[in-house]
Amino acid sequence: MDIEEAFEEYRNMIESLQKVGLTMYEARAFLALVVLGVGSAEVVAETAKIPRTSSYRVLESLESKGFVTSSEGRPKIYKPENLRKIRDRIIGEVEELFDKLEFVQEFLMEKGEPQLVYTIYGKERVMRKMAEIIDLSENELIISTPVFSEIRKKLIKNIEQALNRGVRVVIITGPSQKVPKEAEIHRREGLIATDVVSDNKRALLASPELNACGYTDNPALAQHLTHFIRIMIGNGKK
Repeated sequence: MDIEEAFEEYRNMIESLQKVGLTMYEARAFLALVVLGVGSAEVVAETAKIPRTSSYRVLESLESKGFVTSSEGRPKIYKPENLRKIRDRIIGEVEELFDKLEFVQEFLMEKGEPQLVYTIYGKERVMRKMAEIIDLSENELIISTPVFSEIRKKLIKNIEQALNRGVRVVIITGPSQKVPKEAEIHRREGLIATDVVSDNKRALLASPELNACGYTDNPALAQHLTHFIRIMIGNGKK
């Protein structure tokens, strides 16, 4: 492989990593660690050609997504997670996502109601719709997401108000995500999409980056999605 071919392969790997949820900087940092084996944030930044000021944030994000691990002490030393483990997790996440999509598709085909789900684009609009769903909740709110930290930053007041109203808030998220202690928590690895269901009346299914979502206010579909989520979490740890 000559230099030009090597650069083309590098670009292809960056694009592929972005397709599974990494940003450009995260993809560069992860590939740098794969090559280095281990490294500090400073070394990774230099190898990956990313700003040093962004390197800690990028590596922390990679760790929260399960792509790298870090050691205690100063400076922190990072290394890539086992590649086979990452591959198996991504395959599982994609299978879960398509199971949900097939479930929605089959349900709509059976009911003959193709306009039950409305598509919303743009992260701010998705967040506003999510806030609306939370604010409308009266009895139960279910949030299943691998990126609860992002939702928490924007919507923690809405969630706290729901809890104060006596709404049962159920959160399914990853082990490292900080959640309100008053909520019912289920920890689960391998989540990819974000699902929000309110009172079995309305539901939202968002992309991993929260920049697009499908929304329905059809109770039958919302109830089926609630049932699907409960099957997915099974007897997971709270």
